[in-house]
Amino acid sequence: MDKLSINFAGIKLKNPVLVSSGTFGYGEDYSKLIDLNRLGGIITKSITEKPHQGNLPPRLAETPAGLLNAIGLENQGLEHFIREKLPFLRQFKTAIIVNIAGFSQNEYLRLASSLNRQKGISALEINLSCPNVREGGIHFGNNPRILKYLVSKIRSLTRLPLLVKLSPNVSDIVECARLAEKAGANGLSLVNTFLGLAIDPDLRRPKLANITGGLSGPAIRPLALQMVWQVSKHTKLPILGGGGIMKTEDALEFFIAGARAVALGTANFINPRSSIEIIEGLKTYLARDKLKSIKEIIGSLKVDVKP
Repeated sequence: MDKLSINFAGIKLKNPVLVSSGTFGYGEDYSKLIDLNRLGGIITKSITEKPHQGNLPPRLAETPAGLLNAIGLENQGLEHFIREKLPFLRQFKTAIIVNIAGFSQNEYLRLASSLNRQKGISALEINLSCPNVREGGIHFGNNPRILKYLVSKIRSLTRLPLLVKLSPNVSDIVECARLAEKAGANGLSLVNTFLGLAIDPDLRRPKLANITGGLSGPAIRPLALQMVWQVSKHTKLPILGGGGIMKTEDALEFFIAGARAVALGTANFINPRSSIEIIEGLKTYLARDKLKSIKEIIGSLKVDVKP
């Protein structure tokens, strides 16, 4: 068995390095730059039931060691994805995880039911944490009752493994993780972006038309790591960790904190080959330390005080 192969939430991954939703499109552009078959998995851009234009520009703003975005779930809808995008993704021997988002609770249910009938999908990622929409998304993920209800209903509608993407913009992410587990989730994605604001001091206006946006990149890595470590101690669900992973050492931090797999986001914009380089870097690390499997380091954080 390959040292990097792993079972994540019932999905057999050739390696634990995935690309996160919203940073890789549907893979077409990146397929010209890297071999998508080498990835552990591709998580698609969020899909809504109907085409959605997203927020007005400007929608991106750089910050120190980070990126603010307020794309607002722009996509061409479910039918277009099934007709135009899924056939392309089916070509590759890698896990295809479809991220779904909705502006109503019933929209999530219809999306899950429709995608359950499609071939070539390894799992669904339930986006309950997008901070850049005024309805649905984070508003459902921040409400414990709705979160539990939605995950439970989606679970009853699909045979596919369910990953729940939780928001870091909550008072108690452990409670959200436990509720998702009780409702039937197979895994957790931690974390989505942190809500942030950037201002142009000359214009005295927000740099984003949406005013606020989601902060990603190296600036959030310590925060994301803490949440992965905290949640891993209170749930049995496997965690897909992410937040500012740029190089092999960053990915290793997430594994040691308790993540079973990692997802790269902002790194894809800066270096399209970052995922491949991290896969190779993990192989070198395991060989150097004479480890038989990546599983040996998962949750191996050594602490001198009781948390």
